[in-house]
This record gives sequence, C-alpha cells and structure tokens, in this order.
Amino acid sequence: MSGKIFEGKLVGSKEIKICIVVSRFNEFITKRLLEGAIDTLVRHEIDEKNIDIIWVPGSFEIPFVCKQVAKTNSYHGIIALGAIIKGETSHNEYIATEVTKGIAQVMLETGIPIAYGIITPDNLEQAIERAGTKEGNKGAQAALTVLELVNLVSKIK
Repeated sequence: MSGKIFEGKLVGSKEIKICIVVSRFNEFITKRLLEGAIDTLVRHEIDEKNIDIIWVPGSFEIPFVCKQVAKTNSYHGIIALGAIIKGETSHNEYIATEVTKGIAQVMLETGIPIAYGIITPDNLEQAIERAGTKEGNKGAQAALTVLELVNLVSKIK
C-alpha cells in the first residue's frame, strides 16, 4: 500500500474540550447515558472541567443546540444524548428521523465531530438495557466515538 492510513485513537488529553447536549425528556434514562459519557471521558484523561453539559427540553431540540455550540468554536467535539422511546403512536419515528438528519447536517456544516448517543428503544426495558445494563451504556459508547473522531480530525488537519 502506498498511501497514508489515518485512524483516530481512543486517547484523551487535558486540553480537549467536549460539550454534551442532553435531553431532559426521559431524564431517568438520559441521566444514566450522561453518567456513562462523563465516566468514559474522564477515564480517557479528559479533564472534567473541560466537559460542559447543556440540558435541552427534548431530543428534537438537540440538533439546534448542537449547531449553536459548534458555532462557538470552543469545543473539539460534541456528544448528543437522548432517549426517544416508542409510545402508542408513530410520533417517535418522526422525532428520531429529524433528530438524526439534524445532527448529521450540523456535523457536515460545521466540521465539528458530533457523537450520536440518541437511543430509540421500543420500550422502557430496552431503554434501561441501553443505559447501562445488558446492552452496555450508549452514552459511554458515544464518548468513545467522539474521542476517536476528535483524534482523527486532528491527524487529518
């Protein structure tokens, strides 16, 4: 192979600044996702003083606030955390679709890595599993994703 290979590492540093945008709706789940994300970042040497948290009313508001955060150029990466649990109607599908598209759009427009930590379980039991039991903690996984992306972007630049 003749070209360079670029890969991000799962390594943090005291200089990296991360913003976590988290939904207050379904807070009993999103709080666990947040705890998992913070724990993972700190374990990977991100200074807790460099982790800012912004609570928003619901998942639908996450892309808007992520864009406002990205426009500040104050952070190396953003983690979006939310829980869109299926209810009696298909409302969750519309919300999940728009949140997903919105986060992708913000990331592409701003060039700031955003880790997607929005869970879309069918029921409360699945939500609990994804917030730290059988399925692991999706907030922790999002923290690893943002670390890898931040490191990869720094290598590409």
